Amino acid sequence: MLRSCAAALVTPPTRSGRPKLRRLADALEAGERFEIQMAGERVYVPARAEFNVEHESEGDEEEIEFQLKWTKR
Repeated sequence: MLRSCAAALVTPPTRSGRPKLRRLADALEAGERFEIQMAGERVYVPARAEFNVEHESEGDEEEIEFQLKWTKR
């Protein structure tokens, strides 16, 4: 079952979004697990997670999506 907590990260870039992205980038670079709390749930992303960046464009709207995907062990 996939659950969406995306709304928890929809913030102005000058607020809580930047530190979260910085922590994610640091964890990816160091090959370490990433931990984040979204919508009251703590999520642990293992270092082995696959990282993907997608771009979507529709009319006047542009979107870049950062995606982390892994299986539980």
